[in-house]
Amino acid sequence: MTITIPDPALVLLIGPAGAGKSTFAHEHFQPVEIVSSDYLRGLLSNDPADQGASAEAFRILALLLEGRLKRGLTTVLDATSLRAENRARYRAIAARHGIPVVAVAFDLPLQTYHDRNRNRAGRVVEDAVVDWQVEQMERTLGVLPGEGYAALHILRDGAEVTLERPSA
Repeated sequence: MTITIPDPALVLLIGPAGAGKSTFAHEHFQPVEIVSSDYLRGLLSNDPADQGASAEAFRILALLLEGRLKRGLTTVLDATSLRAENRARYRAIAARHGIPVVAVAFDLPLQTYHDRNRNRAGRVVEDAVVDWQVEQMERTLGVLPGEGYAALHILRDGAEVTLERPSA
């Protein structure tokens, strides 16, 4: 699968814990382009799994998105993005600055999420939470096509991805 990302763009990674969002981001983008909710929770609390730091982390995340998109910088949002209202807020920030949004959704078998989650270094999410996120992902996949992305890419198990980033 070839994914073309315009420059600039907001790249919205969507999927449960263990989907491979962070791995995808680090394989295809520069570290400065990635805004990660886990990383921000870690900065705030020394623990990327500390859900008590989420509200502050997402306030900072929104400020970072606003600042980067205002400057016309490609930005990758590494968070589950399973809530429609959050995706709408991110699209609105991008729209304010005339930046297209590319969604990359991870549609994998339940066992793949669990296996990957258990093998994560330093941050394992409870099985029940992963199960809930997978249910949310199934609903999310049904509505993503109607949300108005410049492009929507759905990655399935075993998909080989080539990323193209044409310069402006």
